[in-house]
Amino acid sequence: QVQLVESGGGLVQAGGSLRLSCAVSGSIFSRNTMGWYRQAPGNQRELVVLITSRGATSYATNYADSVKGRFTISRDNAKNTVYLQMNSLKPEDTAVYYCNAVPRLGYWGQGTQVTVSS
Repeated sequence: QVQLVESGGGLVQAGGSLRLSCAVSGSIFSRNTMGWYRQAPGNQRELVVLITSRGATSYATNYADSVKGRFTISRDNAKNTVYLQMNSLKPEDTAVYYCNAVPRLGYWGQGTQVTVSS
């Protein structure tokens, strides 16, 4: 079974930056589209941004206006790792962040908590 291990979250002031990492075990990584999802309190877990196996990126419709220009997804296929660089963070970015394939697998990692204080 593929394992997804997210890290890099934390508490940051508004305007700050964080870089999330997701280590993916298994041989599927290099050929799969991967994405970062987030779940804010009381909300559903939603896809924020994805990156194809070849490195093309796309923001989910719901988040294109709010995160484009601030969030950047990247991947290192040699390390089976996907990253999310988050700059100019806002309190509304507070959520648990998860990585997964797109379409997602049938299970999740533990996620990483991002808390942005005002």
